[in-house]
Amino acid sequence: MARVRNIGIMAHIDAGKTTVTERLLYVTGKAYKMGEVHEGEATMDWMVQERERGITITSAVTTFEWHNHEVHLIDTPGHVDFTIEVSRSLRVLDGAVAVFDGVAGVEPQTETVWRQADVYGVPRLGFVNKLDRIGASFERCLEMMEKRFGEHCAPVQLPIGLESEHEGVVDLIAQKSYRWLDPDDPREFVEGPVPEDMADEVALARETLFERIALADEDFAMLYLEDSDSITEEQVHEAIRGATIAGDLVPVLCGSALRNKGVQPLLNAIIAWLPSPMDVPEVTGIDPRNDQPADRPHDPKAPLSALAYKVAIMEDGRRMVFMRLYSGTLTSGSALENPGLGIKEKVSRIFLMHANHRERKERIEAGNIFAVLGLKKTRTGDTLCDPANPILLEAIDSYEPVISQALEPETLAEKAKIEESLAKLADEDPTFRWYEDDGTGQTIIRGMGELHLDILVDRLRREFGVGVRTGRPQVVYRETINAAAEHRECFERAIEDGDKVIFGDVTLHAEPLERGDGNQISWDVDGTMSAEDLDLLTVDLRKLIEDSIEQGFGSGVLEGYPVLDTGITIKRVGFKDGATDETGYRAAASNAMREVLRKSDPVRMSPVGSVEISTPPEHTGEVIGSINQRRGRIESMEERSPMVSVISATVAMEQMFGYTTELRSMTQGRASYTMTFSHFDRL
Repeated sequence: MARVRNIGIMAHIDAGKTTVTERLLYVTGKAYKMGEVHEGEATMDWMVQERERGITITSAVTTFEWHNHEVHLIDTPGHVDFTIEVSRSLRVLDGAVAVFDGVAGVEPQTETVWRQADVYGVPRLGFVNKLDRIGASFERCLEMMEKRFGEHCAPVQLPIGLESEHEGVVDLIAQKSYRWLDPDDPREFVEGPVPEDMADEVALARETLFERIALADEDFAMLYLEDSDSITEEQVHEAIRGATIAGDLVPVLCGSALRNKGVQPLLNAIIAWLPSPMDVPEVTGIDPRNDQPADRPHDPKAPLSALAYKVAIMEDGRRMVFMRLYSGTLTSGSALENPGLGIKEKVSRIFLMHANHRERKERIEAGNIFAVLGLKKTRTGDTLCDPANPILLEAIDSYEPVISQALEPETLAEKAKIEESLAKLADEDPTFRWYEDDGTGQTIIRGMGELHLDILVDRLRREFGVGVRTGRPQVVYRETINAAAEHRECFERAIEDGDKVIFGDVTLHAEPLERGDGNQISWDVDGTMSAEDLDLLTVDLRKLIEDSIEQGFGSGVLEGYPVLDTGITIKRVGFKDGATDETGYRAAASNAMREVLRKSDPVRMSPVGSVEISTPPEHTGEVIGSINQRRGRIESMEERSPMVSVISATVAMEQMFGYTTELRSMTQGRASYTMTFSHFDRL
């Protein structure tokens, strides 16, 4: 396993992730030609929708070899609507390469995926791409990285020339230059000395690099202080590797993937500095038999443990589950336990994947990323393990959809087919929801954005052969309260000719919380209720009341939307001799919840998006005016280059439908924007 690397490529849309991946595959001999995104020929973008639109929609995994190492690589989407693909990929990766646009610098989705990598503790490298483009600036991109992510982002290379004069890079560690003189072949490069006109710049950058390594590595700091000139390349590489794996350093490389510059050094850095499965902590979880902590070593001989990070319906209609094997060895025909669902599943076939192409395997050892057939009920985030030694690993966080759209069949005969197809898509995508509206009978689909829903509808038509009509997209609202209130609900009802009385008595207090605080339930101990009073309540009765309140958060009193940022305090629970019943307290708690929300000045909240618009400076005024017309709030303006100004704003997402067309029209097609969901708020 020491020669295995499980890595991902992540970035903002159009930063060049897939192009970088295509060059990696070509240089390593995995692909016989370089697929171009703009020509719809990228190997890793295998879906029809990806090739037509020139974007990555679904994460694709491949395996290649470099310098006697096996690399499992996941190419992830850059568009915010498909953030779940990045999140669930990072959950099973040991390292990542963050790709930056050398002109645009640090963009919104880059920050999002960077934070996701922080959550999962994924070590990473930086690669500043597109240094051949007009307006490119390696220095400006580094400044933005340091500002947004910290000074542990350290360049290990400097570019030789920029824009049309970009020829190659200087390695600060080896103090050598590498030039790619044939624009059509990334495999051919010329090694040479540091250019004379860059000698002072390289010396200063090398000194800065050593200082940053010293801050992260005490042993290297001692060497640096004693005699920096005697430090060997091996010692530098060892220190960088240790600091990178510890998360104390992010080495930054550079080049131009489209022009085939900088690929080999990036491959070497992946092997040299990113961790193997042996370098990361043992996977931990819970033993479902006793709810005690459990762990598994990264050992093929240990009890099997794996995480399903993705479910996909392939072109042939088969349900394929993508997995990371943390410990043990998996063979075809193995019976595995899914402790989260309490079921056993059988693996029929095992595959190493290259985009949508499969290489069948009879066995897989710990440390690998692969796909299997045969698992019928396993979902994204489920654990698979040895039935004799069960373990439940941490699941993968999902996201709540914020955009909805009505959907109906072109013919009544297709209704059943639509429901079957939607169920398959929901099985594949945790951020996709659908339901049938009781009032209108329409099918409502929900997703992360307009593009997300557009892709799903297109897949319905093409992959599943379903004819559908769609309505205008709508945002998904939430409810909250503006004022504090209190309500007592006493439920009492005689049944069975009056021989039995169902009784419940619950008093609730509601108060608004700050945005983002979520919902909270508490007991008013030492207020209206003493600790002794609380002790009189059984554990089951307390849980019943809390569950009834929790259910009330799911449907507000205005329009039935979920309730957010509301605190509920249970002030009192009353009793009546000979008339206590779970049914009564469930009814009392539910009714009290509904009434206290009604008294608390309930209001509807709309989803608010963080918008970042890149536009030529001459169109800045028009863009600001368009945001003001949509009742948005301008947060900041920044000139990233003489040709690009960036405007950041917050706008209600419902105001942004159709904005792409308007923005292109007012800027002659030269501006673009991204929008990420920020929060719900009253507008």
